[in-house]
Amino acid sequence: MDVVFIASPNFLHASYTQMAAQKGKHVLVEKPMAVRVDEAVAMVRTCQSYGVKLGVGFHLRHHPGHQEARRLIREGVLGTMTLAQAQWGGGRRGRAEIPLEVFMEARSGRRSAWWSQPERVGGAWAMMAMGVHCVDLLRFLLGQDVVEVAALTDGQRPESPLEHLATMCVRFQGGVLGTVCCGSRVPDSKNDATLYGSHGRIVLGNSLWTALQGSLDVVSDTVQTTVAYQADPLALYTRQVEAFNEAIQHDKEAHDLLAPIYSWFTEGFDTADLQEANGLLAELS
Repeated sequence: MDVVFIASPNFLHASYTQMAAQKGKHVLVEKPMAVRVDEAVAMVRTCQSYGVKLGVGFHLRHHPGHQEARRLIREGVLGTMTLAQAQWGGGRRGRAEIPLEVFMEARSGRRSAWWSQPERVGGAWAMMAMGVHCVDLLRFLLGQDVVEVAALTDGQRPESPLEHLATMCVRFQGGVLGTVCCGSRVPDSKNDATLYGSHGRIVLGNSLWTALQGSLDVVSDTVQTTVAYQADPLALYTRQVEAFNEAIQHDKEAHDLLAPIYSWFTEGFDTADLQEANGLLAELS
């Protein structure tokens, strides 16, 4: 056995990753990478120390429409990027709120009970289940990291510790502004990503989902195209595993397709930075 895929409850990602790395195993870990910043740093450092690769499973990076949108943005088809929006939600008509137990049953029954336990899921539900995908996808498409966040949720209170709906505004390091919405109180949700620039727009329609599906629509000075993708429930996960295997076999980094682990995890990131980051997370959760 050369590789371990970790799909355990969120709070175990860090410890399981380090255990596998210490045995010389490459690790592909499900999102979220960890529930604390210092845990994520320890995961990276341990994998580096033992000479194994670490990937984080964000399957939306493997959608061909998303990869094409990233390429077009990098080539300047949209000009100067200004606004990026992403939404992943769901719900049931006639229901203002759906118990988390409904989603646990849809996953693996009682084995998924940890999704309703704040300390195990990471202090958030909608954000950990769907929101992290939205944020990571925008980072992937823009090639920029988030530097500022303002958020509102319907949870994170004593009577409701886990949210069903979350919204946020973000600023990316290149100056692009963004919005993210996620949750289970939006029936008939349009699970799209839309990116605007000085020269046009890209819409990824209904492509934020577990399956490969949706469309790519580009309107700009130089490119006018629409592409529809045939639904395939397993394609994104198959591509994800294949990308990680390729990184191992050819001894290369998989930063473009498996959530990038930036140098700030291991360089110039001191104890004060960790304490500040963890303090911000604690305030949100």
